[in-house]
Amino acid sequence: MSQAQIERVELGELTCWRVQLGDSELLVAQQGAQILHYQQGEQPPILWLSEQAGYQRGQSVRGGVPVCWPWFGDLARNPLPLQAMHDDPASAPAHGGVRGLDWQLLGIDQQDEAVSLRFAFDSRTQPLAHWPHAVELSLEIRLEQRLHLRLSSRNLDQQTLHLSQALHSYFAVSDIRQVSVLGLDGCRYLETLDGWEERRQHGALQFAGETDRVYLDVPPRLALVDAAWNRRILLEAAGSRSAVLWNPWIDKARRLSQFAGDAWQRMLCIETANVWDDCIELAPGASHELHLSLWSEAL
Repeated sequence: MSQAQIERVELGELTCWRVQLGDSELLVAQQGAQILHYQQGEQPPILWLSEQAGYQRGQSVRGGVPVCWPWFGDLARNPLPLQAMHDDPASAPAHGGVRGLDWQLLGIDQQDEAVSLRFAFDSRTQPLAHWPHAVELSLEIRLEQRLHLRLSSRNLDQQTLHLSQALHSYFAVSDIRQVSVLGLDGCRYLETLDGWEERRQHGALQFAGETDRVYLDVPPRLALVDAAWNRRILLEAAGSRSAVLWNPWIDKARRLSQFAGDAWQRMLCIETANVWDDCIELAPGASHELHLSLWSEAL
Protein backbone atom coordinates (compact mmCIF):
# COMPACT_ATOMS: atom_id res chain seq x y z
CA MET A 1 0.00 0.00 0.00
CA SER A 2 1.31 3.45 -0.88
CA GLN A 3 2.16 6.17 1.61
CA ALA A 4 -0.88 7.97 2.97
CA GLN A 5 -1.67 11.48 1.85
CA ILE A 6 -2.95 13.66 4.69
CA GLU A 7 -4.04 17.26 4.33
CA ARG A 8 -5.83 19.83 6.45
CA VAL A 9 -8.78 21.44 4.68
CA GLU A 10 -11.31 24.09 5.64
CA LEU A 11 -14.99 23.44 4.85
CA GLY A 12 -17.04 26.50 5.67
CA GLU A 13 -16.31 27.24 9.32
CA LEU A 14 -14.91 23.77 10.10
CA THR A 15 -11.37 22.45 10.16
CA CYS A 16 -11.13 18.97 8.64
CA TRP A 17 -8.56 16.35 7.71
CA ARG A 18 -8.62 14.44 4.45
CA VAL A 19 -6.79 11.11 4.39
CA GLN A 20 -6.09 9.08 1.25
CA LEU A 21 -4.65 5.61 1.77
CA GLY A 22 -4.45 3.30 -1.21
CA ASP A 23 -7.85 3.54 -2.89
CA SER A 24 -9.65 4.63 0.31
CA GLU A 25 -10.53 8.20 1.23
CA LEU A 26 -11.61 9.57 4.61
CA LEU A 27 -12.69 13.06 5.68
CA VAL A 28 -12.96 13.97 9.37
CA ALA A 29 -14.00 17.25 11.03
CA GLN A 30 -12.38 18.38 14.28
CA GLN A 31 -15.79 19.58 15.47
CA GLY A 32 -17.41 16.59 17.10
CA ALA A 33 -14.59 14.35 15.81
CA GLN A 34 -17.17 13.66 13.11
CA ILE A 35 -16.38 11.46 10.11
CA LEU A 36 -17.93 13.15 7.07
CA HIS A 37 -16.88 10.89 4.19
CA TYR A 38 -15.60 7.34 3.67
CA GLN A 39 -15.16 5.75 0.27
CA GLN A 40 -13.37 2.68 -1.06
CA GLY A 41 -12.13 2.78 -4.65
CA GLU A 42 -14.52 3.59 -7.49
CA GLN A 43 -17.65 2.37 -5.72
CA PRO A 44 -20.17 4.89 -4.32
CA PRO A 45 -19.31 6.32 -0.88
CA ILE A 46 -20.06 4.01 2.04
CA LEU A 47 -21.19 6.94 4.19
CA TRP A 48 -23.88 9.37 3.08
CA LEU A 49 -23.29 13.13 3.38
CA SER A 50 -26.14 15.52 2.69
CA GLU A 51 -25.95 17.62 -0.45
CA GLN A 52 -27.24 20.45 1.75
CA ALA A 53 -24.76 19.89 4.58
CA GLY A 54 -23.86 23.04 6.48
CA TYR A 55 -20.34 23.40 7.83
CA GLN A 56 -21.06 25.75 10.71
CA ARG A 57 -19.55 25.99 14.16
CA GLY A 58 -21.79 24.70 16.90
CA GLN A 59 -23.94 22.63 14.51
CA SER A 60 -23.56 18.95 13.72
CA VAL A 61 -23.19 18.20 10.01
CA ARG A 62 -25.99 16.11 8.47
CA GLY A 63 -24.34 12.86 7.45
CA GLY A 64 -21.22 10.81 8.10
CA VAL A 65 -20.86 9.58 11.69
CA PRO A 66 -21.81 12.12 14.39
CA VAL A 67 -21.01 11.07 17.98
CA CYS A 68 -24.06 11.19 20.27
CA TRP A 69 -22.91 11.47 23.91
CA PRO A 70 -23.45 11.51 26.95
CA TRP A 71 -27.03 10.64 26.07
CA PHE A 72 -28.80 9.57 22.92
CA GLY A 73 -31.92 11.23 21.51
CA ASP A 74 -34.35 12.94 23.87
CA LEU A 75 -32.98 12.82 27.42
CA ALA A 76 -36.53 12.25 28.70
CA ARG A 77 -36.59 8.94 26.78
CA ASN A 78 -33.53 7.68 28.66
CA PRO A 79 -33.56 5.69 31.94
CA LEU A 80 -34.20 7.74 35.09
CA PRO A 81 -30.66 7.30 36.55
CA LEU A 82 -29.28 8.77 33.32
CA GLN A 83 -31.72 11.68 33.39
CA ALA A 84 -30.62 12.38 36.97
CA MET A 85 -27.09 13.08 35.72
CA HIS A 86 -28.42 16.36 34.23
CA ASP A 87 -29.26 19.39 36.45
CA ASP A 88 -31.96 20.72 34.10
CA PRO A 89 -33.37 17.91 31.94
CA ALA A 90 -35.94 20.19 30.30
CA SER A 91 -33.13 22.16 28.65
CA ALA A 92 -31.10 19.16 27.50
CA PRO A 93 -30.34 19.18 23.75
CA ALA A 94 -31.03 16.08 21.68
CA HIS A 95 -28.14 13.61 21.44
CA GLY A 96 -26.02 15.24 24.15
CA GLY A 97 -23.66 18.14 23.58
CA VAL A 98 -20.41 16.96 22.01
CA ARG A 99 -21.47 16.88 18.33
CA GLY A 100 -21.18 20.65 17.99
CA LEU A 101 -17.99 21.18 20.01
CA ASP A 102 -14.35 21.02 18.97
CA TRP A 103 -12.42 18.01 20.19
CA GLN A 104 -8.66 18.03 20.69
CA LEU A 105 -6.66 16.35 17.97
CA LEU A 106 -4.10 14.25 19.85
CA GLY A 107 -2.29 13.05 16.76
CA ILE A 108 -2.34 11.51 13.29
CA ASP A 109 -0.14 8.45 13.01
CA GLN A 110 0.75 6.13 10.15
CA GLN A 111 2.05 2.64 10.82
CA ASP A 112 1.66 -0.86 9.39
CA GLU A 113 -0.21 0.38 6.31
CA ALA A 114 -2.83 2.16 8.42
CA VAL A 115 -3.57 5.74 9.48
CA SER A 116 -4.99 6.60 12.90
CA LEU A 117 -6.55 9.88 13.95
CA ARG A 118 -6.94 10.31 17.71
CA PHE A 119 -9.34 12.85 19.23
CA ALA A 120 -10.23 13.64 22.84
CA PHE A 121 -12.89 15.56 24.70
CA ASP A 122 -12.48 16.32 28.43
CA SER A 123 -15.59 17.53 30.25
CA ARG A 124 -13.42 19.03 33.00
CA THR A 125 -11.87 21.60 30.66
CA GLN A 126 -14.90 21.88 28.35
CA PRO A 127 -17.93 21.48 30.63
CA LEU A 128 -21.31 20.58 29.18
CA ALA A 129 -24.16 22.84 30.33
CA HIS A 130 -26.01 21.46 33.38
CA TRP A 131 -23.98 18.24 33.25
CA PRO A 132 -21.39 18.58 36.05
CA HIS A 133 -19.35 15.40 35.59
CA ALA A 134 -15.70 14.61 34.93
CA VAL A 135 -15.18 12.27 31.99
CA GLU A 136 -12.40 11.70 29.50
CA LEU A 137 -13.91 10.84 26.12
CA SER A 138 -11.74 9.73 23.21
CA LEU A 139 -12.30 8.55 19.66
CA GLU A 140 -9.71 6.69 17.63
CA ILE A 141 -10.43 6.48 13.88
CA ARG A 142 -8.24 3.92 12.14
CA LEU A 143 -8.23 3.58 8.35
CA GLU A 144 -6.76 0.47 6.73
CA GLN A 145 -8.51 -2.12 4.53
CA ARG A 146 -11.49 -1.42 6.79
CA LEU A 147 -12.51 1.58 8.88
CA HIS A 148 -12.33 1.08 12.66
CA LEU A 149 -13.76 3.37 15.36
CA ARG A 150 -13.10 3.10 19.08
CA LEU A 151 -15.08 5.42 21.39
CA SER A 152 -13.86 5.33 24.98
CA SER A 153 -15.37 6.94 28.10
CA ARG A 154 -13.45 7.04 31.41
CA ASN A 155 -15.25 8.17 34.57
CA LEU A 156 -13.12 10.55 36.62
CA ASP A 157 -15.99 11.42 38.98
CA GLN A 158 -16.35 10.23 42.57
CA GLN A 159 -19.83 8.90 41.78
CA THR A 160 -21.20 6.28 39.42
CA LEU A 161 -21.96 7.68 35.99
CA HIS A 162 -24.84 6.67 33.68
CA LEU A 163 -24.47 7.19 29.92
CA SER A 164 -26.17 6.40 26.64
CA GLN A 165 -24.44 6.96 23.32
CA ALA A 166 -24.35 6.17 19.61
CA LEU A 167 -22.13 6.31 16.57
CA HIS A 168 -24.92 7.82 14.44
CA SER A 169 -23.80 6.37 11.09
CA TYR A 170 -25.50 7.51 7.87
CA PHE A 171 -25.03 5.00 5.05
CA ALA A 172 -25.36 5.72 1.33
CA VAL A 173 -27.80 3.47 -0.56
CA SER A 174 -28.96 3.27 -4.17
CA ASP A 175 -32.66 3.34 -3.18
CA ILE A 176 -33.95 2.78 0.36
CA ARG A 177 -36.94 0.87 -1.07
CA GLN A 178 -34.61 -1.73 -2.61
CA VAL A 179 -32.18 -2.50 0.24
CA SER A 180 -32.40 -4.80 3.25
CA VAL A 181 -30.64 -5.23 6.59
CA LEU A 182 -29.61 -8.73 7.67
CA GLY A 183 -28.80 -9.84 11.22
CA LEU A 184 -31.80 -8.49 13.11
CA ASP A 185 -34.05 -11.55 12.74
CA GLY A 186 -35.47 -12.46 16.15
CA CYS A 187 -34.35 -9.25 17.86
CA ARG A 188 -36.66 -7.26 20.09
CA TYR A 189 -37.26 -3.69 19.00
CA LEU A 190 -39.12 -0.60 20.18
CA GLU A 191 -41.43 0.88 17.55
CA THR A 192 -41.01 4.55 18.44
CA LEU A 193 -43.59 5.58 15.82
CA ASP A 194 -46.31 3.58 17.59
CA GLY A 195 -46.10 4.35 21.31
CA TRP A 196 -42.68 2.77 21.81
CA GLU A 197 -44.35 -0.63 21.74
CA GLU A 198 -41.98 -3.59 22.02
CA ARG A 199 -42.10 -5.95 19.04
CA ARG A 200 -39.93 -8.64 17.48
CA GLN A 201 -38.25 -8.65 14.07
CA HIS A 202 -39.06 -11.49 11.70
CA GLY A 203 -36.69 -12.00 8.78
CA ALA A 204 -34.69 -9.31 6.98
CA LEU A 205 -35.61 -5.68 7.56
CA GLN A 206 -36.90 -3.88 4.47
CA PHE A 207 -38.26 -0.36 4.11
CA ALA A 208 -41.60 0.93 2.87
CA GLY A 209 -42.17 4.00 5.06
CA GLU A 210 -40.73 6.12 7.86
CA THR A 211 -38.57 3.98 10.14
CA ASP A 212 -37.40 4.81 13.66
CA ARG A 213 -36.70 1.68 15.69
CA VAL A 214 -34.51 0.85 18.68
CA TYR A 215 -33.26 -2.73 18.28
CA LEU A 216 -32.15 -4.69 21.36
CA ASP A 217 -30.03 -7.82 21.84
CA VAL A 218 -28.38 -7.06 18.50
CA PRO A 219 -25.67 -9.51 17.30
CA PRO A 220 -22.12 -8.25 16.69
CA ARG A 221 -22.46 -8.17 12.88
CA LEU A 222 -25.10 -6.58 10.63
CA ALA A 223 -25.17 -6.35 6.83
CA LEU A 224 -26.76 -3.69 4.63
CA VAL A 225 -27.46 -5.40 1.29
CA ASP A 226 -27.75 -3.18 -1.81
CA ALA A 227 -28.23 -5.26 -4.96
CA ALA A 228 -28.40 -2.25 -7.31
CA TRP A 229 -24.90 -1.25 -6.25
CA ASN A 230 -23.79 -4.90 -6.09
CA ARG A 231 -22.51 -4.60 -2.55
CA ARG A 232 -23.14 -5.28 1.08
CA ILE A 233 -21.87 -2.97 3.82
CA LEU A 234 -20.76 -4.85 6.92
CA LEU A 235 -20.92 -3.43 10.45
CA GLU A 236 -19.11 -5.26 13.22
CA ALA A 237 -19.55 -3.92 16.76
CA ALA A 238 -18.25 -4.65 20.25
CA GLY A 239 -19.29 -3.05 23.53
CA SER A 240 -22.84 -2.63 22.17
CA ARG A 241 -26.03 -4.70 22.24
CA SER A 242 -28.37 -2.10 20.72
CA ALA A 243 -28.81 -0.27 17.43
CA VAL A 244 -31.13 2.41 16.07
CA LEU A 245 -32.38 2.23 12.48
CA TRP A 246 -33.79 5.42 11.00
CA ASN A 247 -35.06 6.81 7.73
CA PRO A 248 -37.36 9.87 7.72
CA TRP A 249 -39.21 9.00 4.49
CA ILE A 250 -41.15 11.65 2.57
CA ASP A 251 -43.06 13.84 5.03
CA LYS A 252 -40.46 14.13 7.78
CA ALA A 253 -37.68 14.74 5.23
CA ARG A 254 -39.36 18.03 4.32
CA ARG A 255 -39.00 19.24 7.92
CA LEU A 256 -35.35 18.32 8.49
CA SER A 257 -32.47 20.78 8.39
CA GLN A 258 -29.61 20.23 5.93
CA PHE A 259 -31.73 17.66 4.11
CA ALA A 260 -33.03 17.72 0.54
CA GLY A 261 -36.67 16.77 0.09
CA ASP A 262 -35.77 13.61 -1.83
CA ALA A 263 -32.64 12.65 0.14
CA TRP A 264 -34.53 10.01 2.14
CA GLN A 265 -34.22 7.74 -0.90
CA ARG A 266 -30.42 7.76 -0.72
CA MET A 267 -29.63 7.12 2.96
CA LEU A 268 -30.19 4.84 5.91
CA CYS A 269 -28.97 5.32 9.47
CA ILE A 270 -27.77 2.23 11.31
CA GLU A 271 -26.59 3.63 14.63
CA THR A 272 -24.33 1.45 16.76
CA ALA A 273 -25.43 2.33 20.26
CA ASN A 274 -25.71 1.84 24.01
CA VAL A 275 -29.35 2.74 24.64
CA TRP A 276 -32.44 1.62 26.57
CA ASP A 277 -31.54 -1.50 28.59
CA ASP A 278 -28.04 -1.37 27.06
CA CYS A 279 -27.09 1.94 28.71
CA ILE A 280 -23.69 2.22 30.40
CA GLU A 281 -23.08 2.34 34.15
CA LEU A 282 -19.53 3.42 35.00
CA ALA A 283 -18.14 3.20 38.52
CA PRO A 284 -15.55 5.83 39.54
CA GLY A 285 -12.37 5.20 37.57
CA ALA A 286 -14.02 2.70 35.21
CA SER A 287 -13.99 2.87 31.40
CA HIS A 288 -16.18 1.64 28.57
CA GLU A 289 -15.21 1.14 24.93
CA LEU A 290 -17.55 1.04 21.97
CA HIS A 291 -15.99 -0.45 18.82
CA LEU A 292 -17.29 -0.34 15.25
CA SER A 293 -15.67 -1.64 12.06
CA LEU A 294 -17.05 -0.84 8.59
CA TRP A 295 -16.28 -2.24 5.16
CA SER A 296 -18.01 -3.31 1.98
CA GLU A 297 -17.98 -6.48 -0.12
CA ALA A 298 -19.27 -7.27 -3.59
CA LEU A 299 -22.37 -9.44 -3.75
